Amino acid sequence: MMHVEVFDPPMCCSSGVCGTNVDPRLAAFAADVDWLSAQGVIVIRHNLAQNPQPFVTNPLVLELMRRKGDHGLPVVIVNGALLGQAGEYPARDVLAQATGLAAGATQNKPKIRLSVDGGCTPGSGCC
Repeated sequence: MMHVEVFDPPMCCSSGVCGTNVDPRLAAFAADVDWLSAQGVIVIRHNLAQNPQPFVTNPLVLELMRRKGDHGLPVVIVNGALLGQAGEYPARDVLAQATGLAAGATQNKPKIRLSVDGGCTPGSGCC
């Protein structure tokens, strides 16, 4: 079974796809993560702001953060090995190749919630 771990930089919510200024790369990566999960790949995302413990218990991530700080994030690890460049989200075709899948389009579009006040507020559904 393929196992993907994503170590995200500090974000307001688990996917970073919230608020009024959504980074399109994060929206695309969120869709790619959903696609991987639908293909049976185990995907676990860690957000530095919400759950820092996995960052200090993973030797590879800890070393990258010692050298680059949180500028080295995100880090994507597939079956224990670093995928691509630290500090960048890999494209779907790179994720597919690393997990032995054929890249394909998803039928699901990422859900993006926008708040009117310009930010993510507790209880709003976006955080």
